[in-house]
Amino acid sequence: MALRQQLIQKLEQRLSPQQIQLMKLLQVPTMELDQRIKQELEENPALEEGQELMEDDFDDEEDFDSDDNDDDFDISDYLDDDIADYKTQANNQSKDDEERVIPLSGEQTFQERLTEQLHLLYLDEKQFIIADVIVGNLDESGYLNRAIEAIVDDIAFSMNMEVNEKEVAKVLTLVQELEPAGVGARNLQECLLLQLRRKQDGDIVRFTALKIVENFFEEFTKKHYERIAKKLEIEEQDLKEAIDEILRCNPKPGGSMREASKNHQQIIPDFTVVEHEGRIDLSLNSRNAPDLKVNRDYENMLRSYAEGAKSSKSDKEAFQFVKQKLDGAKWFIDAIRQRQQTLLLTMGAILEYQEAYFLTGDETKLKPMILKDIADMVELDISTVSRVANSKYVQTNYGIFSLKYFFSESLSTDSGEEVSTREVKKILSDAIEAEDKHSPLTDEKLMDLLKEKGYNIARRTVAKYREQLHIPVARMRKEL
Repeated sequence: MALRQQLIQKLEQRLSPQQIQLMKLLQVPTMELDQRIKQELEENPALEEGQELMEDDFDDEEDFDSDDNDDDFDISDYLDDDIADYKTQANNQSKDDEERVIPLSGEQTFQERLTEQLHLLYLDEKQFIIADVIVGNLDESGYLNRAIEAIVDDIAFSMNMEVNEKEVAKVLTLVQELEPAGVGARNLQECLLLQLRRKQDGDIVRFTALKIVENFFEEFTKKHYERIAKKLEIEEQDLKEAIDEILRCNPKPGGSMREASKNHQQIIPDFTVVEHEGRIDLSLNSRNAPDLKVNRDYENMLRSYAEGAKSSKSDKEAFQFVKQKLDGAKWFIDAIRQRQQTLLLTMGAILEYQEAYFLTGDETKLKPMILKDIADMVELDISTVSRVANSKYVQTNYGIFSLKYFFSESLSTDSGEEVSTREVKKILSDAIEAEDKHSPLTDEKLMDLLKEKGYNIARRTVAKYREQLHIPVARMRKEL
């Protein structure tokens, strides 16, 4: 087939770099925005912090006056074969910069603490190697999820040492004596047994608890308490005390040590909503509206190189470089401003839609609301509203909530009124909290209770909402 050329005219929709930048900034929370601004300040020398001054727009080189030449600034310091020196400079600190030392965490890991305890045991070299391999195979909860046969193979291949399963099993019993109690268990039953055996001091309650876990663990997990009491021939009160003793054990012994050293990220709300005498005030976190401005030195440079760019190649390259940095700084400042306006506009629409909740704090006053409802109010695309709602938090008089908390589907009542599914979940949660724990409400009884209140709901929907609330079935909620 012969090659040929032809002209084709077609219309396409493409996002400009500024729009792409705005979309990326919209979806980042306050903490990430702070880091994003610092990154931009480091990468673009034409951008700096401070109050922005109102200046003429320097988009066109004809707007600049060559009389404003800055002789003290050499553009060659920023240009070297089209690569700016500040990108390759290793030491860019001045003597006035404050030296900040980042402290290194000295916290021990879970495995390191166990290894430290191994040195206190009387182990020969072979036993220590086996114990070290076992400790290295413990998961985050402190369990050994690998078979003894696999550990034998690991030692043979990695340590070039021949051991048998009996030797590994013997060392495992020594590892299970380490602190905290329960480490090295291969399942939950063994973990509870290790803790209960260590507590044994002749107490009848702990002895009963040990026998329950040892001989009736399946009945215990399924809460068949009557069957356990009958087989052990004990009273209900004695059974309750033994069950309470079991529940005091730690099902994740390794997690107790990890939680102590775990760094919990602090949530910084993007919005603050304050209700005062029936009036709602909305404010944006100050970190979302930082003071940024264009560097004046770069503006002066652009003026000084505007005239020379017409005749000198080096001045033209310098002019293009400075203009690119200025454009990038202005685009970023505009994107931050548009982000601020879009956030306030969207949150304002949510406040208007859910005004009854923000005035009272009553969860049942939340209206059914989806992304399209807010998108129609603010006349923005649904994807834009989704980016705003993603990873954003608002501080209210009733706590800090994710913006996604206020979005929910609708459910029809017998009267035909549309109510939020969150309202139904709240009623469901309150009913389960107030139930008789000796005879918990089944899903069918919960369905009947909701229907009495006028909510037309099926049993499988009740089960779905209960699971979303992380509430177990009635049998698992039963207490003695």
